[in-house]
Formats: sequence, C-alpha cells, structure tokens
Amino acid sequence: MAALRFDRIGSLDALHLATVRRPDVGEGEVVVRVEAAGLNPSDFKNVLGKFPYTTVPRTPGRDFAGTVVAGPTDLVGREVWGSGRELGFTRDGSHAEYVALPAAGVAANPGNLSFAAAAACGVPYLTAWEAVERTGIHAGSTVVIIGLGAVGGAARALAAARGARVLVAVRRIEQAGELRARGIHTVVLGDDLAADVRTHFGDAAEVVFDTTGFWLPLAVPALAPGGRVAIIAAPADGHERVPVLDFYRRGATLVGVNSARHDTTTSAASLNALRGLFESGALPAPEGMVERPLLKAVETYRDLAAGATDKFVFVSEH
Repeated sequence: MAALRFDRIGSLDALHLATVRRPDVGEGEVVVRVEAAGLNPSDFKNVLGKFPYTTVPRTPGRDFAGTVVAGPTDLVGREVWGSGRELGFTRDGSHAEYVALPAAGVAANPGNLSFAAAAACGVPYLTAWEAVERTGIHAGSTVVIIGLGAVGGAARALAAARGARVLVAVRRIEQAGELRARGIHTVVLGDDLAADVRTHFGDAAEVVFDTTGFWLPLAVPALAPGGRVAIIAAPADGHERVPVLDFYRRGATLVGVNSARHDTTTSAASLNALRGLFESGALPAPEGMVERPLLKAVETYRDLAAGATDKFVFVSEH
C-alpha cells in the first residue's frame, strides 16, 4: 500500500511517500481501508519532534474515516471513523491507504456525513467536545470563543447545539466582517475585549475558550464570577502572564484541554456521542475542507507548516 513515512524527527525533509506492506490484523484489532484522513497541526509538529514519545520509522496521521476490511466479523464492512493519541506517534497512523488499530477504537461513521467530512472532524471536534464538557456549557451559557480555526469552529457549533449564546473574537477585521456576513456574532480582538463582551451579553461571560494561547491576560477580565477559561495552546516559549489577583478574586477556573491524552478507545466513545448530534441535525456538517490525494501529502504538510489555515483532508483514489 501507499503510505506517508518519516524515519527521523526534526525536519519535514524526512517525509516521503513509500510503498509498504499492508498491516495485518492482530488480535482484538481491525484493519480499515482509509477513505479519507484529516491533517492537523499536531501531525506536522510530530514530524518536527514536538512530541518526545514518538517512535520512528512511522506513518503519521491521527484522524480517519473508512471501511473495516479485516477484524471481528460483526465489524467487517462497517463504515467507521476514528482518532487517538497512538496513531502516528507510537503506532502507524492514517496517512496511508490502510490503518490498523484496536477494534474498540473505531466508531460507526455518522450516516449523514461524507468520508471527507467525517475525517475532518477528529481532533478538532474531540478537542472542542472536551472543552465544552469540562467547562459545563449548557443552554443559556454565555460563551466567548477566541479564534475560529478548526477547533474554534467546532466549539462554536457544539456550544450552539447546546443552546448557549456564543460570541466569537478574532484578530483580523476582514475575518470579522466575513463572519458577521454569515450571521455569526463577532468582535475584533483588542484591549477592550472585556468591554465588548459586556456590551454583547449585558454582562461578563461564563466561559472563555482561547484556542490561540495568546489572549489569556485579556480573557480573565471578560469572565463572570465563577467563570471558566479553557485553553488548548500556548506561546512558543510555553509561558503566558496571567492576572492572578483578578483570576482568583473571580473564583475562576482554568481548564487545560489536550486531545493527545486520549487513546483510540476513549476517542471512539466521544465520537459515538458526536455521531448522534450530527445525525440528529443538532450539529451541521463541517464545510470548507480542502481535499487532496495522498500523492500530494508532502506538499500539503509543507503548506500547513507554512501557515495555511485550510482544513486539509487526504482522500482515497481507489
């Protein structure tokens, strides 16, 4: 089969397409024919050596959607999706024509999503799901989402599905205009974030979800008493100054969300919950994916590492 491979870490120059043996099915495992596989920032960071537990040689890729071709008889032929911390890090991942993983690590694919749409969900929706769950977002919650990339978009959709009131904050005026044209309540990030939040909601926000890692100092003043801040990223040096006095006087809670904590089995349980939301229509299908064949995988990794903001999905040509 064709697979993307890297045999050393530290440079994207190590990435190359190769022909390798299709994985055999092990005890308690399935082999999935990959119809689509999502590309996430953590995938190229993995090749660059940002995850010390990665072993090489390795096929990268965490997210996928496809068809089970080997494994327990009740699963063979099923259309599934999956994700998890092992894939691409300590066992071969999804940026290949086939992937092997524990049978308990796959979940039934939402019947109303294409393979490409399902593969685009993975890490972004699993991350957003954890943030929404752990910050207790519910009907009527006031929520600010800083940044509207793949995770921010998923979080907005999930919060809205729960009946929350959502305000998006972005850095660029042009992006804010585009979002407002789509009917999305949006403000431009600046020193007056707390004032903008109070103007929009009539009060401070119960939850702020900073998907960028750069706005924590301004997020705290926008919090209501007892509010929660969720973060999924940090500046390059790993540090950010926090107004601790203001933070503890508000009785606030800081929630760190890291999807790499969850293996394929744990991820499958969350994907099962997400499937119900997609199939019921509570969650709209993700849009705007850029589909590319696996043959263009190396080029696509470089595009993402260079700052491309598109959600790339590798799609099967078989």
